[in-house]
Amino acid sequence: MKLVVIDYDSGNLRSVSRALESQGVTPLVTGDAAEFDDADAVVFPGVGSGPAAMEALKQRNLVGPIRDYIASGRPFLGVCLGLQLLMDRTEEGDAPCLGVVHGNAKLLPPGLKVPHMGWNSVKFNSQLPDRHPVLAGIPQDSYFYFVHSYYAAPEDQDGVGGTTEYGIQFCSIYAKDNLVATQFHPEKSGPAGLRFYKNFIGMASGN
Repeated sequence: MKLVVIDYDSGNLRSVSRALESQGVTPLVTGDAAEFDDADAVVFPGVGSGPAAMEALKQRNLVGPIRDYIASGRPFLGVCLGLQLLMDRTEEGDAPCLGVVHGNAKLLPPGLKVPHMGWNSVKFNSQLPDRHPVLAGIPQDSYFYFVHSYYAAPEDQDGVGGTTEYGIQFCSIYAKDNLVATQFHPEKSGPAGLRFYKNFIGMASGN
């Protein structure tokens, strides 16, 4: 299997790679969009500033290839900032994002300590008729590790696979068809996070 982790100087690539390796896949860490062509799956990590990350993607000519890859129907996983950048815009600098998922990335409400940092639980969306395969074997209300000041607010609630409470209820998992993204860091989230990566790899391998 060819699993690509996108390198655009805005992600904790080493910890993501180690987590994937622990599940039996050695990823190709690259910023070369040509490597997407024959990839079975792509992971899009992200930390830091949304506008700076988008500028880095533009400089590396990755914006169009990321959109095209997602449109191809192959498994794609965004992590933390990688979820927010899928939206139309971010309130951080009022900057445009990838526009793959309609909605905006918003600043957590006033009065809350930001960033939201540490362990918090995720409630899977019971209103959806079927749980997405990436959530298989992960118990309801499992705890995951978060570090963020902004959150994704997608317009399409059918894609909201899980939510978390921190002053407000926000989307912590977006999961629809081949497109999956998390506000938390699976690679920092212990057994539940590793199971999440295992399930994603299973999507890519057809298991």
